[in-house]
Amino acid sequence: MMEWPIWIGGAFLLVGTFLCVSGTLGVLRFPDIYTRLHAASVTDTMGGGCILMGLAFWVEGEWLVLGKLAWIFLFLLLTSPTSGHAIAKAALTGGVKPKLGSD
Repeated sequence: MMEWPIWIGGAFLLVGTFLCVSGTLGVLRFPDIYTRLHAASVTDTMGGGCILMGLAFWVEGEWLVLGKLAWIFLFLLLTSPTSGHAIAKAALTGGVKPKLGSD
């Protein structure tokens, strides 16, 4: 068994974990729904993609598992931005104003 897929997969897992944690911190720290939504949808999509890529490096030739990971990534890539857009549109339609400036 080669060592480099384990190291590359581990690096992807670390980057994905960092992105997901930073998105969580953004949700906790940002002032309004629009910036919180941006932090959540962008970092979680990218973080989830990196985690799935890291897992794909660790699988080592199991084609059924690789196919499932690819389908999960495709589902994540389609649903996360769509749900973020729907929530932002619902907030805008509901009259939620973005927080501007330092007030």
